[in-house]
Amino acid sequence: MLIVGLTGSIGMGKSTTAKFFAEEGIPVNDADAVVHDLYRSEAVDPVDRAFPGTAKNGVIDRQELSKQLALKSDGFKHLEAIVHPLVRAREHRFLEHQRQSSTDIVLLDIPLLFEGGREDAVDVIVVVTCDPEIQRKRVLARPNMTEEKFRLILSRQMPDQEKREKADFLIDTGKGMDVARDRVRDIIKSLRAGKLSERTDA
Repeated sequence: MLIVGLTGSIGMGKSTTAKFFAEEGIPVNDADAVVHDLYRSEAVDPVDRAFPGTAKNGVIDRQELSKQLALKSDGFKHLEAIVHPLVRAREHRFLEHQRQSSTDIVLLDIPLLFEGGREDAVDVIVVVTCDPEIQRKRVLARPNMTEEKFRLILSRQMPDQEKREKADFLIDTGKGMDVARDRVRDIIKSLRAGKLSERTDA
């Protein structure tokens, strides 16, 4: 079974691109969606203990959590130490299920693939990218997003150029989502044909 890692900085169109893979029949494990679910289940008690007052009605209030993270220099490390093992456990169960189902290709949607040192967990890396100005407009159009919040998020992410250099395949969503969808189809064809990279140094 071929494990494809999909990543990209905030606002690049990664989530939409993951949906394109799913529409083509590729099983997708979305790390962000897993975290959202954990904030309604296993992660509620440990996160609330670490960040008191973040649990409301049995669910982690993400806005309250963001406020507390902004005030603690080691907040993200503390949160990741709680959440990451739970995310990995879900991912492991997903992969085992797909192996038992004889799936040929699966996709792990991992926002911080490089930052978390997850390159060795996948066979192929697909990076979603676009022009920085397009990225900025997309992100600042989101509800409750500010320039300060955007800068904080970017500070935790590897620069786009570095991600591009590490990619086996690139998908530029700045050219439009129809083009991106066609690109996804081309990548799947390449993978099934045994071509696992477009990099000249691979």
